[in-house]
Amino acid sequence: MEKKKVLFISQEITPYLPETEISQISRHLPQGIQERGREIRTFMPRYGSVNERRNQLHEVIRLSGMNLVINDTDHPLIIKVASIQAARMQVYFIDNEDYFHRKAKFADSKGKELEDNDERAIFFARGVLETVIKLRWAPDLIHCHGWFTGLVPLFIKKIYKDNPLFANSKVVYSAYNDAFKTPLNSQIVSKIAEDGIPKEDISVLSDPTFVNLSKLAVDYSDATIKGSESINEEVENYMKQSGKLFLDYQPADTYIDAYSEFYDKIL
Repeated sequence: MEKKKVLFISQEITPYLPETEISQISRHLPQGIQERGREIRTFMPRYGSVNERRNQLHEVIRLSGMNLVINDTDHPLIIKVASIQAARMQVYFIDNEDYFHRKAKFADSKGKELEDNDERAIFFARGVLETVIKLRWAPDLIHCHGWFTGLVPLFIKKIYKDNPLFANSKVVYSAYNDAFKTPLNSQIVSKIAEDGIPKEDISVLSDPTFVNLSKLAVDYSDATIKGSESINEEVENYMKQSGKLFLDYQPADTYIDAYSEFYDKIL
């Protein structure tokens, strides 16, 4: 029987970024799922704080070179890759000079959230999916970690649904305690609509708060996971009431097996 393929998309992975709940899960979960007999691919953004030399990142020329148009502007998509030797696992990095060369992840040194976080999230989501197409790799399941991946479920179900690589992909969204405080740019609906998505399908983002972005991610996912022990109450209730398969919070010592069993249910 052919191995099931699982695509992990995360806003942060250790050791490339400091240890957080998301970065640790995004490091150990793919390894655990691979060790349980599945094929994996893993993606994260190449923030300016990722040390390329120490982590031995190198550009994958055959995957780079595409331009993604956001807000009527061309943005070159650069793909880099590094290996976590102990896990026999590669990590692909989505890079772009305009969006990811500054040191900040989502907020500057004074804590002010970046004004183009909306475009960065659009670029990251589309960049991952376009790269997977170039890899000609059809994921059975796509697991998104953190709010920065929150547009991936929408794009899978609306832009890429007719692509044979994604036609049968199931999408899982993990919600964490990682809320941003300042709503995203108010023009996000128009920027997403450029990709051919009707504005009424994303009307919840006319007020682009953390809660509304999370609700959009839930709406277009096939299943959801409570990734942190404590998450936004409104988001948690929305997940539970969505009618989608839902997995409650799992502690560190059991989550890999629990997630693996949950994947089986979804698939």
